[in-house]
Amino acid sequence: MPGERLLFLTGHLAEPRLRRVLEGLGETEFDWAIEDIGVKVAALMTGEIIERRLKRPVEASRVVVPGRCRADLDRLAELFGLPFARGPDELSDLPAYLGRRGAPPDLSRHDMRIFAEIVDASALSLPDLAARGAALRAAGADVIDLGCLPDTPFPHLEDAIAELKRLGLAVSVDSADRSELTRATRAGADYLLSLTEETLDISGEGGAVPVLVPAVPHDMASLDRAIAEAARRGIPHLADPILDPIHFGFSASLSRYHALRQRHPETEMLMGTGNLTELTDADTSGITAMLLGICSELSIRNLLVVHVSPHTRRTVEEHDAARRLMFAARADGALPRGYGAGLLQVHDTSPFAATPTELAEQQGAIRDRNWRIETAVDGIHLYNRDAHHVATDAFELFPHIEVGEDVGHAFYLGAELQKAEIAWRLGKRYAQDAPLEFGVAVPLPETDRTRLEAAGHTLKPKTG
Repeated sequence: MPGERLLFLTGHLAEPRLRRVLEGLGETEFDWAIEDIGVKVAALMTGEIIERRLKRPVEASRVVVPGRCRADLDRLAELFGLPFARGPDELSDLPAYLGRRGAPPDLSRHDMRIFAEIVDASALSLPDLAARGAALRAAGADVIDLGCLPDTPFPHLEDAIAELKRLGLAVSVDSADRSELTRATRAGADYLLSLTEETLDISGEGGAVPVLVPAVPHDMASLDRAIAEAARRGIPHLADPILDPIHFGFSASLSRYHALRQRHPETEMLMGTGNLTELTDADTSGITAMLLGICSELSIRNLLVVHVSPHTRRTVEEHDAARRLMFAARADGALPRGYGAGLLQVHDTSPFAATPTELAEQQGAIRDRNWRIETAVDGIHLYNRDAHHVATDAFELFPHIEVGEDVGHAFYLGAELQKAEIAWRLGKRYAQDAPLEFGVAVPLPETDRTRLEAAGHTLKPKTG
C-alpha cells in the first residue's frame, strides 16, 4: 500500500538479521522501522509485553509481529488504534510475505468434482458406510461412490443410498450388474458408474447421471456412440475413456482422453486415477499432481479416487489440494509453482531458514546456556553461548551435550536432534519445538496463536 509505514517488532537476537532482510529489499512501496521489544527471543513476545513496552503514540500505519508471537492481535489493534498483523514464522520468508513474490495465492477455488469410492460398500453396515462417507467428505470428497463387488449381494443398497443422502452427501453407484444399477437410480443415486451404449437404457429408470465408458476396453467408437445417443435423448452424462496402469496401456489411454476432448469439446469427462495411484509403488502426491495437471489442461472436471493400498491413505486430500493448485495456476496463466506446499510432502522448496554464517552470528549474540537447534545446508547446528557444533548425524552431537541427571531434558534434546536430522536429510524446513510439515500427508494440529504453548517436559517442575 503506497505511503504505508510498517513497524516490525522483534527481539534482541533477531533484530540484526531482520534489519538485513528489510534493507535487502531495496526500494519499497512502504516505509519501515524496527523496534526491539525487549525480549531475547521473538517467539517469547506476548500481548502483555507489547502492551507494556510498545511506546505510544506508535508512528506506523501497521505493526507486524513475528509469526510465532502469541498475542491477541485484535486486542492490540483496539488498544493502539491501528492494525496488527502476524508475519511469517521465519525471517527468510518475509520478502514473500511482503509481496515481493506476489500476493498470497487464493486456494479457495476449484472446478473439479471428487468421487471417493468405497470399494467394499456391500460388505459394510449402514453405520460404517455413514462414518466412511462423512470422513471422505471431510477429506474433500464431493460424491461418495458405492463400489459393488462382483457376485456379492448388496441387499441394503437402497438403505445405504438413503442414509448417505440423509447426511447431505451426493451418491454414485459403481457396478457391472444391471439390476444393481437399476435399483440405484430408482433409489435416488445421483450418478451411475459405468454405463455403455448397451446399458444406457437404465438411465430411463431414474434421475441418476450416467458415466459412460467403452462397451469393451479401448473401443472408443462405442463410447462415441453412447455419447451421441445420450445427447439425442437429452440425458446429462459424463464420459470416461478409462485410464490404464503403467505398462498396460497407460500412455495410449492418455491419448484417448486427449482425442475424446478434441472430438467432444463440450462433453463433461471423468478420470479414475486409482490405476496409477494404487498400482504404482511411488508417493502419490506427485502422481496426483501430474494427473490433475492433465485434467486441468483437458477440462476434465470429475475425478474418481480410490484408497485401498496403505500408501494411498491421504489420496482424497491430495486430490483436493491438487485441484486447487491447478485451478489457481491456470487462472493466473502460470506454472503450478509457489501456490502452497500441500503436495510437497518429502522435500521443501526452501528447506533452510538461515545460512551457516547467519547462525554463527546469532550464536555470538547469545548470553545464556540454553541449547538452540537449527539446520542449514551444512548440517544440524547445536549452539549456546559457550559452544557451536555442526554435524550431519545427530549421534555425533551426543559427546557435546551435558545434562546431568535431567532425563526429561536429555529426552527432549535427543528427540529434537533426531527430528532435525530427518529434516536435514530430506531437505525439509526444521523449527525447534515445532512439528515437521509434510503437506496434506500429515495434518498439523490446530494451534492458537494467541497463547503460549504449555510447558514441555523439560520445564515442568520435578517432584520426589
